[in-house]
This record gives sequence, structure tokens and C-alpha cells, in this order.
Amino acid sequence: MPPNRHIVVVDDEPNIGLSLRLILEGEGYRVSICDSVAQFHAQRMAGRADLYVLDVRLPDGSGIDLLRALRHRDESALVIMISGHGTIRDAVEATRIGAFDFLEKPLARDRVLLVVKNALERSDLQLENQRFREMVGDGPRMIGRSAAFQLAVGQATQVARSDAGVLLMGESGTGKELLAEHIHRESRVASRPFVKVNCAAIPTDLIESELFGHEKGAFTGAAGLRRGRFELADGGSIFLDEVGDLHEASQAKLLRVLQDGEFQRLGGEQSIRVSVRVISATNRRLDELIAEGKFRQDLFYRLSVVPIKVPALRERRGDVRDLAAYFLTDFCARNNFRPKIIDDDVLPVLEQYDWPGNVRELRNAVERMAILTQGTHITQQSIPLEIRLPPSQSAAGLQGVRDAAERERIMEALEQTNWNVSGAARILGIERTNLHKRIRALGLSRE
Repeated sequence: MPPNRHIVVVDDEPNIGLSLRLILEGEGYRVSICDSVAQFHAQRMAGRADLYVLDVRLPDGSGIDLLRALRHRDESALVIMISGHGTIRDAVEATRIGAFDFLEKPLARDRVLLVVKNALERSDLQLENQRFREMVGDGPRMIGRSAAFQLAVGQATQVARSDAGVLLMGESGTGKELLAEHIHRESRVASRPFVKVNCAAIPTDLIESELFGHEKGAFTGAAGLRRGRFELADGGSIFLDEVGDLHEASQAKLLRVLQDGEFQRLGGEQSIRVSVRVISATNRRLDELIAEGKFRQDLFYRLSVVPIKVPALRERRGDVRDLAAYFLTDFCARNNFRPKIIDDDVLPVLEQYDWPGNVRELRNAVERMAILTQGTHITQQSIPLEIRLPPSQSAAGLQGVRDAAERERIMEALEQTNWNVSGAARILGIERTNLHKRIRALGLSRE
């Protein structure tokens, strides 16, 4: 007997509702019956069901519209449609929206139980696969409890259910690519390709070939036909990182793809149609580029139907602890290090730092501390000097950090040799005359 799964039936024919209740409850399912859309909405407040069985025609609405509303609210909602006078058009529309199956009345007991069993088993398999991907680290880990970060994640999750263009705006290292992966994973094309393009990393003269492909002989070195990133992403999503770096010709072609869903390969004459969800990102002010005539305003409107601001790490300092702990655990596991922990007095130092490189800089710092710490505890002495220094010192910039580190290293060598410059030079591996120059330049004295 199956576990106590909850199935909601929406049908205005009392005999159908009673028959389904007897069939399903006889197999151990928990069944709720609604005879109208209004009653369904009133009772649905009690919680989410495991499966919905909807009649196509209801006294106060359409079962197809109810299916559409369910899937819009919850993309994973499991729905079976039933009808006594259904058409092929109804069946196709229901399947397109996301119904698992379409049954015609009169309902046969064995057929009902088989479809319900298959639907619930597929749902269980999808959940199991999702848990497995999370366990092995496949897919983005959205770490952060701060209000600013949760707002961005919430907006990304909500827009993922549509096909609207999304523009992620934020500084380098804030995790825009991670959020783009999250949008794809939460979308209805999650099982389709997710293709990434770093527009800033591809030379200007090659970007069109990368995006749209080329025919043989299109330019010098084009020895054969090559499919572009948009073709590879057909049916799925494409992530255009640093989209503000696209030059004018590529912007025009990109706009055509967004407007018409078609493009031509370089050197080709045939139009190629694709269906691709576009997610873009930038760390530049596109409004300023538009004012300077460097970015098309019409393209901006197409890309940024839903703009999402990804907060800098200094705007979500409360997440530093969770992020640092995750990066440390992940690094130790990947490199077969003994598990290490961060001492409590280290975290306030990490939280007060502004992290101009954002989450990427934090990750690099944590990995550096893990490598240079011999024991199992990461202490304040393990923190990179540029992070440990108080703001007044760090304001002097990177050169001040380097001078401070060099001063500390030279002083240690001089004290080990009782201020014997020749001996200290041997320890430091530099010429004695160079050491004399550095002592004078850094203002070091025995006192």
C-alpha cells in the first residue's frame, strides 16, 4: 500500500468524485473532492497536494486555466486532466502546459491507478535526482541568509518560471553566474542545455562566430562549419556574462535573435530559428554606456525585462561566516586535507573587511588560509595581512601592505642574527648591499 499521499480531485459530477474517492482510497491514498474552482481555491489554503486530478470543464471555470494557474504558482505541481468530451486540442494544450496525462471518461479503475502510480513515481524520481545533485555538488549552492541576498534569490526564483529576459547587475565576484545557473535550474527548461558565454573574454573579431557560428570559408581559417553558442543552447538557456562588452555589430544580431528568434551564421544565407532563454549579466553601468552611444537602448530593454541587483559582499556582511565555513569545508574535502575549523575571533576580522573582490576574494582568502595553516585551527595569524590591517593602514594601499610584510620579515631575520646584516641577508636570500638599502628605505633601526 502506498504512503498516505494526498490527491485533490476537482470535478462537478458527484458520481465521478465518488468513484475516484472509492478507487483511490481503496489503495491507501488520501482524497479531497472539490466541485468547483471556487471551492478548490478555498480548500487549497490547507496545503499543497501530491497530485491534482482536474476536469476540463467546470461550472465556474476551465480546468485548463486551473492547470495553468497551478503550474504558474508551482512548476513542480503534478496534474492529471480528465474529460468526458475532450478534444485533441484540449489534450495537446494540457500537455504543453505541463499536465502529466489526459484521461477520458468513463474512467477505468486500472487505468486510473496506473496513471496515478506512474505520476507519483516520476515525481519521486525527480526529487531523488535533485537531492543527489545537491549531495554531489552538482548545481549552484545559494548560501546566504541576509535580506539583500534573499531578495535577489527570491526574484530569480520567481522570474525563472517565465521566459522573460533577466539582467543580473552587480560587481565582479558577487556570484552572478551562480544566480544564472539557479534561474536555469528552476526554469521549465532545466533539463535542456545551459550554455555560458563570457563576452569580455572573447576577442571582438571572434565574438559573432562564437555566438552565431560560421560557414566553411566565411573568413580566413574557417575550415569547416561551426555551430554557435545560440544553436547549442536551442531549447535551453544561454548566459551572456559581461554583455556590456559586446560591440555594435554583435548587439544588432543579438537584438534580432531576441526579437525574431532567428539569425544567420557568418558567411551563411539561411536563417536559423532557435528558442533560447537569455540570461545576461554585467558589472558595468549600461545606462551610462547607452548615454555614450556604446550600447543599444532597444537591446537593453529586451535584456532587462526583469533586472536583478546582486548585492556586493560588503552589503551582506552577515553571510561571511556561512560562506567562509562552506569554502573551507569544500576546499579541505577536494584536496584531501584534514578538516579544519575557523576560530571564533577570526570571523569578526573577516566581517569588518570590505571585500572589494566580493565572494570570489573571500573564497581565495579562505583557501589561502587553509593551505598556510599547519594545524586544524585557523587563527588570526592565518589571516592575510591586507585583511588583518586596520582600515587606517589598509588605506595606504597594496604597496603599504607589501612594505609592512617586508618590514616584518626583515626584522625577524635581523633579530635571529643579532643584527648581523650579512647573516640576515643569507637567511633572506638577497645581496647584503640590497638589504642595507631596504633597511634604510623602510626606516628600520635596532632600537
